[in-house]
Amino acid sequence: MKRYTAETVYTLAGEPLRHAFVEVEEDGTIARTGICPPSEKVDEGVLCPGFVNAHCHVELSYMKGLFRKGTGMAGFIDQINALRDTSSMEDKLQALKEAMDSMWDQGVQAMADISNCADSFTTKASHPMYTRTFLEVFGAQPSECEEVMDGVRKLQAQAHALGLDAAPTPHSCYTMSPELVSASSAAGLRDGFLSFHSEESDEEEQMMMTGSGPMWDNRVANGIPTPPVTGTSSLEYFLMRLRAAGLPEPVQGHVLLVHECCLTAEGAALAKRVLAQPFLAVCPLSNLFIHKMLPPIPVMKESGIPICIGTDSLSSNDDLNLLAEMECLQEAFGLSLEEVLGWACLNGARFLGKEDVLGTLEPGKKPGVVRILNHKSIRVC
Repeated sequence: MKRYTAETVYTLAGEPLRHAFVEVEEDGTIARTGICPPSEKVDEGVLCPGFVNAHCHVELSYMKGLFRKGTGMAGFIDQINALRDTSSMEDKLQALKEAMDSMWDQGVQAMADISNCADSFTTKASHPMYTRTFLEVFGAQPSECEEVMDGVRKLQAQAHALGLDAAPTPHSCYTMSPELVSASSAAGLRDGFLSFHSEESDEEEQMMMTGSGPMWDNRVANGIPTPPVTGTSSLEYFLMRLRAAGLPEPVQGHVLLVHECCLTAEGAALAKRVLAQPFLAVCPLSNLFIHKMLPPIPVMKESGIPICIGTDSLSSNDDLNLLAEMECLQEAFGLSLEEVLGWACLNGARFLGKEDVLGTLEPGKKPGVVRILNHKSIRVC
């Protein structure tokens, strides 16, 4: 039995415990929490459950430090197209292992990760961190739909052979034909989970609503098919494609709407009507990196849709540090530590369907234990 003490213990299963302890079995199972005797000296900092990184692209970790900041989405897409696959496989695998090890050491217990290939599978399969892999698909030509879906099903079989939870997911409204958005969404939801990049920037909304702006011009200039101009937000377009897939409403499954920097109250209300279990994933440092914008946290909170926190990738972030994301949100929106920990721990666990194991410091669970001290998070168990 191991015993950890702190000035404050955030169990996230009730009120924070002051001058308190967490006792943990040798296998990591929480045995009990409680208040220390007044005479017992406790360690500095706070204790909390392990974090859940709700949105990451760990296979892009080899791109760290290569990108210019503040280019907007069109400029960012140009950079990622130019720099993707410019490193050796050995360097890629080393970078993603280092990234996962660093996240683990900083207290990340689980991750919802985007994959476009099998590069990360072996590392994930042998790593102590739990991962659910979203196999992201692209394809702007309707004629490509079945071929793309055949390819992602083969990728899913590779992941399953290694014991990984993995299923198809759509990328975004502007990189896919309407048919592929519907087909990949239906395939992912058969597994119960979906992740979708939505309303990431004003440029994306301008492209979808008016057929203009930097992202539209970028696609035209590069001979890339443009998405349908719907006159609606990219979120509403996505929800329309779920309806087109013939999925009965409210659509069942855990659906993660990633970024949502342009979310409105009306859009959030529509998402709650169409989706049985919507979640929001915010990646504030990535949003600042690319287009100097933050998600509308007040609108998100008012909507009542559970908020999770992600880091995005090292192509659009200086680090995969979930505590830094929390501190950014606290500073920008005046949030309490307890509130952002709820997003980073419990809500992420709920999205992954792992709240029976992760997310809170409760007896019988194995969420990991993290100490936060001096702007650093350190795994203690």
